[in-house]
This record gives sequence, structure tokens and C-alpha cells, in this order.
Amino acid sequence: MQDIFNEITQDFRYDHELNGCLNCGICTATCPSAHFYDYSPREIVQLLWTENVEQVYNAMQEKIWACAQCMTCAARCPFRNSPGGLVMIMREVAIKHGFESAKQVLRPFGRVMLKLITTGNQLSPDMIQPDAFPDWGPNIQKVEGDLQTLRNAIPVKTLQTVETAWEVSLKTSVEMYTIWEMTGVLSSLETMDENLFDVIEDFIDEKREDYEDWLEEQEED
Repeated sequence: MQDIFNEITQDFRYDHELNGCLNCGICTATCPSAHFYDYSPREIVQLLWTENVEQVYNAMQEKIWACAQCMTCAARCPFRNSPGGLVMIMREVAIKHGFESAKQVLRPFGRVMLKLITTGNQLSPDMIQPDAFPDWGPNIQKVEGDLQTLRNAIPVKTLQTVETAWEVSLKTSVEMYTIWEMTGVLSSLETMDENLFDVIEDFIDEKREDYEDWLEEQEED
């Protein structure tokens, strides 16, 4: 627990995010998450400010994941603290150490990563159909939208079909993967979900080979 706490406080952002605490409660009073969850920005600040190592560790098991990262707390604090910023540091440490709470919270985002790198993320009106999202379960059957309404609401640039909107170029896939690789996203993913990491790695290895072959063909031409 002490090592985890030390890692949080030694983060280069920590001293900027925590300057003291009057215990006034303004951060909690204006916090959207505090209205719906067992979460208080003031509690996070107080635990860190008083160096309550055990309770900081306990908060990392559940409470820190309720924060919406809206940073309303930072905008309102008279001491210019940023409870949201502190939570961000705590989350990163939790991910780095493979906390079970982090795995549970981030598991749904794995599907987003896989979709993003394999099929892109552009929106087209005909995506909002039951047969487009069979893996969403029976509830998607209730979400069959009116295409004309959707076409009026969605910008002209995205008026594509599933076939065109989900078409991702080799270069885009390789660049996206490279960004994740260089910024540490993939190393975090490996800690959180090793199986998904292996799937994405295998997929992108194939894409990289295809992209290199394509570049060679362009040079020959």
C-alpha cells in the first residue's frame, strides 16, 4: 500500500493538482458523480492530503472509477486543487499495477479498441440497425432508428453506409497501432486484458506486412 501511495505522490503532476484543503466541500457540492454515486472529490483530496495510505488504497478499488473527469471540481476549488486530476493519477497507477477494479471498468473499452483498429469509428445512418450490432444482445432490437431522421441529424460528411464507413485503410490501422504502442496504451492493455492484446497484436502484424507489401508495390510502379 505504501509503495502504491508513494507512486501516486511522486507523479510529476501531483504537486500541481494538490495544494491544500479547506474541507469546504465546494468540489463535492458541484460534482455530478457525487449526486449519483458513493463518491466525493473532497474525500479523495482529504485522504491524499492527510496521507491516509490505507484509505487511499481502498478508494482505488472502486470510488475513483465513479469520477466523470469533468473537472468541475478543479474549476471551483478555492485552493486550485484538481481532485479530478488526482483521480486520473490514481487510475493510471491502478492500471499499471493491474488492479481488478481497473480490469472490470476497462473491459468494455476493449471492444471499442478492437472495433476502432479493425473497422474504424465513422458513423453512418444505417449503422443504427439491429442486424448491425448482433453482439449487443436483444435490447438492440428496440433501437431501430428512422433513417430519414438520422440523415437530417448527422453531418453531411458522415452520410455513408456501413460498407464505406467501416472501411479502414492499411495506413490508418498501422498508424493507430503505432500511436498506441508509442504512448503506452498497448502495454496497459496487456496488463488489463492479455487475450485482447494478443488478438490486436496478431491483427496488426498482418496489417503491417500487408502495408509493407503495398509500399513495395508503389515503389516498383
